[in-house]
Amino acid sequence: MSSGLLIVVSGPAGVGKGTVVSLVREKNREVVFSVSATSRKPRPGEIDGVNYFFVSREQFEEMIRNNNLLEWVEYCGNYYGTPKDYVEKELEKGKIVLLEIDVEGAQNIKKQYPKCVTVFIKPPTLDELRKRITKRGTEPPDIIERRMHRAQNELMHSSQFDHIILNDTVKKAADRFLEIICVERNKLTQISGK
Repeated sequence: MSSGLLIVVSGPAGVGKGTVVSLVREKNREVVFSVSATSRKPRPGEIDGVNYFFVSREQFEEMIRNNNLLEWVEYCGNYYGTPKDYVEKELEKGKIVLLEIDVEGAQNIKKQYPKCVTVFIKPPTLDELRKRITKRGTEPPDIIERRMHRAQNELMHSSQFDHIILNDTVKKAADRFLEIICVERNKLTQISGK
C-alpha cells in the first residue's frame, strides 16, 4: 500500500464521526481527511470541498462509470463515495489518511486495502443516537426512522472492525482515536523497518 496509513472510520449516521475526526485532526496535524463525494444537497454550514464534494447525480454516475471511486453506495436516495486519486496520492506521501464512510464501504475498502485499519464509532445507546439525529433538525421523521433501522444493522457489524470507540464524549472518543493512530503508526514503522 505504500508508507502511508489508511484508517477507515465508520459508524451509524449521527454518532458524531465528523466531530470526533475534526478533533483528532486538530490534535494530530499528520492526519489528512479524505473528503467524500455525494449527490445530496449541502446541509446548512457545509462547504463544498471541505465537508463533501457536492456533485449532481449525473456527475456522480459518471465517476462510477470512469472507476474514479474507491467505493460508493446509494443511501437514502443519494450517492456517497470516496474519490480514488486523492487517497492514493496522500498514501504515497506517507500520510495518515482518514476515510469516513459507511459500514458497507468500510468492508469494500478492507478488501482493496487489507492493511488498512478500521475503526467503528458507536453511540452510548440507540436512544442517545436518536436524540443526536433529531437534534440536528436536518431530516424528516421518515428519514430518521430509516437511519435508526440502518444503525441497528450497522451496530451488528461492529465486531468486524479492528477497533471500536464509544462516543460517550467527543474528547474521550478523540483521545482513544489518537491512541489507536499512535499504535497503528508504530506497527507500520516496525514492519517497514523505518
